[in-house]
Amino acid sequence: MGKPVFGGMTLAHGDTWRIARARLILPDRVIVGGADIRGDRIERLWAGDELPDGAIDFEGDFLLPGLIELHTDNLEKHLLPRAGAAWPALPAMLAHDAQLVAAGITTVLDALSLGDLEQDGGRIDTLRNALIALDEARDHDLLRCEHYLHLRCELSWPGLLELAEPLMIRKDLRLLSVMDHTPGQRQYHDVRQYRTYYGRSGISWSDEEFAAVLAERREQQSQHRDLQLAGVMRLAHRHGLLVASHDDTDVAHVDEAVDVGARISEFPTTLEAAQAAREHGLHIVAGASNLVRGGSHAGNVAAITLARAGCLDILSSDYMPTSLLQGAFILHEQAGWTLPEAVATVTSTPADVLGFGDRGRLGEGLRADLLRVRMHRTQSVVRSVWVAGAQRL
Repeated sequence: MGKPVFGGMTLAHGDTWRIARARLILPDRVIVGGADIRGDRIERLWAGDELPDGAIDFEGDFLLPGLIELHTDNLEKHLLPRAGAAWPALPAMLAHDAQLVAAGITTVLDALSLGDLEQDGGRIDTLRNALIALDEARDHDLLRCEHYLHLRCELSWPGLLELAEPLMIRKDLRLLSVMDHTPGQRQYHDVRQYRTYYGRSGISWSDEEFAAVLAERREQQSQHRDLQLAGVMRLAHRHGLLVASHDDTDVAHVDEAVDVGARISEFPTTLEAAQAAREHGLHIVAGASNLVRGGSHAGNVAAITLARAGCLDILSSDYMPTSLLQGAFILHEQAGWTLPEAVATVTSTPADVLGFGDRGRLGEGLRADLLRVRMHRTQSVVRSVWVAGAQRL
C-alpha cells in the first residue's frame, strides 16, 4: 500500500472496501492515491498508484466529496412540470432525488416557497404535498441522497407568518431565506421580467391589468414586508436557524440583511451588492447555472465576475442540478482558482456554513459521501456516487 496521507489507520475486513488509482481532491492539494471505506466512513486515505486486489480502479478519475446544495428549486419543476399540470408529489420527489444523485449531489436543501405574490403561480398548493412526500420517502428509505429543507419566505405575501410558524419545529429545516419579489426592485427591477416570469406559469395580463397588478403589489409590500421580516427573524432566532438574504441589489439591501442578522447573501444581482456583502463578512452564494451559461439569464451580474473579484464563496445550482459540479470546474478553468478552492464552493464551504461537520471533505473519519468524476474534454462527468458508503449511482 502507499504511504498514509493523514497518519493512517489499521485496515479492517468485512465491510471495508477500497478505491485505488484515483486523483484525490483534498482540501489543499490533489494527489494520486486511494481510500479505504468502512461502513459509512472514510477509514484511511493513502498516496500512491498501487492497485490492491479487490480495489475499485478509478483509472485516474477524480475522487471528491459529495456535493452539497443549499438552494435548489428543482423539486418545484417536478411538482409542476407545466402550467396547470400538477404532478403526484411522491413520484415527483423520487424523480427529483434521482436527478440530484446523477448530478453528484449527496446532501441537498430543497428550497420550497412560503408564499407567492401571484396566487395562481402554483407554489402554495405544492408546499403541503411536497412536505408529505418528503417525509414518506424518507421514512420508507426511498431516497438516494440526504434531504433537508430551505424555506423561502416571501415577505410581501400576506399569509407568510401563519404558514411559516408551524414549520419551524421540523428537524430537517436548516435555512430560511427572506425574499421580496415585489416588481420594481431586486430581481425584478425591470418589471417586464416579472411579467415574463409569470407568463411562463400561464398568467397573462393586459397592459391595464398589469398596471393595476403593479400598484397592488407595491401596496401589499408597504403593508406587510417590514412587519413580516421582523416576524421571520424572531422565528429564526427562537429556533436557532440560519438566515439568508436574497437578490441583494444595492448597499442598502446588504445593510438591512446585516442589521437583521442574516449571514448569507444569496444571489446578489450586482457587483456593488456582492462587495458590500464581502465587507460585512456575509457568505456569498452565486449561481452555478450563471457560470455554465456564461452570464445571468435575467441580466444580473455574471458569476464569473463575482469569482474574479473575490466575491463568491458558495455555488448553488438553483434551477439546474447538473450545473453545480460543472460550475466548480469552470471556476478552476476560467477564474484561476485552484481545483481544491473551486471544489470547496460546492463541498466544504456549504458544509461549514450549514453546520455539517461530518462531510464536505475527503478526510479520515468523515462520512463516505463520494464521487467518481471523469473529465471529457472540459466536461466533468459523474460516473459513480456513494452516500454514507452506499453506492447510489
